[in-house]
Amino acid sequence: MSTTTARDVTRPAPAKASKARPRRGLWGSPTFNFWLFTGPFLIGLMIFVFVPIGWSIWLSFFEARFTVTPSKFIGFDNYRQMLTNSDFTGSLGTFTVFAAFIVPTTWALSLGLALLVNRLRFMRAFFRSVFFLPTACSYVAAALIWKMSLFNGVRFGLANTIIGWFGVDNIAWVSNPSPPWYWLVIVTVRLWLQSGFYMILFLAALQNIPNELYEAAAIDGAKRGWQTFRYITLPQLRATSTAVILLLLVAAYQAFDEFYNIVSTRATWGQTPLMVLFKTALGANQDYGSGSAGAVILTVLICVITLFQGKIMGFGRGEESK
Repeated sequence: MSTTTARDVTRPAPAKASKARPRRGLWGSPTFNFWLFTGPFLIGLMIFVFVPIGWSIWLSFFEARFTVTPSKFIGFDNYRQMLTNSDFTGSLGTFTVFAAFIVPTTWALSLGLALLVNRLRFMRAFFRSVFFLPTACSYVAAALIWKMSLFNGVRFGLANTIIGWFGVDNIAWVSNPSPPWYWLVIVTVRLWLQSGFYMILFLAALQNIPNELYEAAAIDGAKRGWQTFRYITLPQLRATSTAVILLLLVAAYQAFDEFYNIVSTRATWGQTPLMVLFKTALGANQDYGSGSAGAVILTVLICVITLFQGKIMGFGRGEESK
């Protein structure tokens, strides 16, 4: 006869001891994975970006000719010399006008291409690749093709051949500053090179616009075309437009490759600020101090213009503050 009591039946079984998880330590932790993937990038950023910037600022306060390790402190004399250099200040003024033209032109062309590609119902990927392909081309190679083939000053150049059909004489596109036809060469090659990249940015933004907005606008009586573009599409592209304009402004003041290969380096017209700094720091005098001071001035100018443009267009503000 069983001697098990009711108390024994209702007694819960003892819980099994859970196995303790081994501690992984630093290896395999999220912190270790973070530094594993970002460490090489941060090291490269420090060595090739932050250290040169700091060294350039430090070098701009010293007399540094034919050496990058100077010992004579001269204060702001290098800055004073660059600000009184007519070539440098003239290039800044010229490229302010250049930026005022190339930025809205590239913005409009990129947005127009994005709108056209976005409306396609077939072969969209093909045309997107075709317009983006020039982005992979070297600025040096494109500049040489524009100078030596398309806009060659002789009658065998493509541009002179076309205008020759209408009885127009040959034009020296890049060798004569008056009239300044070289701007047409530089502007067209830059538009060809960079419009495809910004088209991709606009195309991605267009595809993120909800279709419900256009359907609601159609119900309210809005006409497809200019009305929907002005009141729906363009406001939805505000953030992308601001980013594109800021990138274009920075790229305009950093232009170097196409100007260096199209315009003669001995010419005083059509020079970029970077070309002036290149001749100052790496020319016959090798004045690294003045070149560094000019680089700092150009950097500050780009930052001021960028912040001013971002302030106007509301870059970084939330929707509730607009």
